[in-house]
Amino acid sequence: MTDLVLVRHGETVWHAENRYAGVSDVELTPRGHAQAAQLAEWAARAGLSAVWASTLSRARITAEASAAKSGVALRTDPRLRELDFGEGEGLTSAEMAERFPGARAAFEADPAAHPLPGGEDPHGAAARFVAALHDIAAADPGGRVLVVAHTTAIRLALCRLIGVPLGEYRRLFPRLDNCALTELRLRDEGGRAALLQYNSPIGAVR
Repeated sequence: MTDLVLVRHGETVWHAENRYAGVSDVELTPRGHAQAAQLAEWAARAGLSAVWASTLSRARITAEASAAKSGVALRTDPRLRELDFGEGEGLTSAEMAERFPGARAAFEADPAAHPLPGGEDPHGAAARFVAALHDIAAADPGGRVLVVAHTTAIRLALCRLIGVPLGEYRRLFPRLDNCALTELRLRDEGGRAALLQYNSPIGAVR
């Protein structure tokens, strides 16, 4: 078995307005860099055997210091990227409701069955993210691995791995804080997973 610590990247410049970033490459704020530094302090004493990140810069930059503090090379995988929100990229929920009210309402009712216009199929996104996690776990059996990625992709993967409908991800996991810790234990047989902790803070960054 392998323990995977899933972490959402640090705060970005779109965070305050809650704009959907998706595959847009958005910069970290000063607070986001501070959160990454604090994550690295946790990583230094966490007994990590590897550090992985999404190829999007907000995740990769968040993970860099943690890899350095852990004495391992940072590795990236494009399958760990965020869901593509299509026409919702860069918009707030209110702006979506103005531009495509029907599609936004359908998304809120069942985000897995009704992705935002032009957006990625959440089932496909969950499949590629979970496949990456299984490959990461297989490469480091018995280890504890930090994986820095994105809020929606992580929540979709949690649903897939613990066996609940993907359409429930917004209700079951209503928030995932920047640089909070979510830890899974993946077993070899059948890809079974146990949720060890969810959205655990590493301490307040002011």
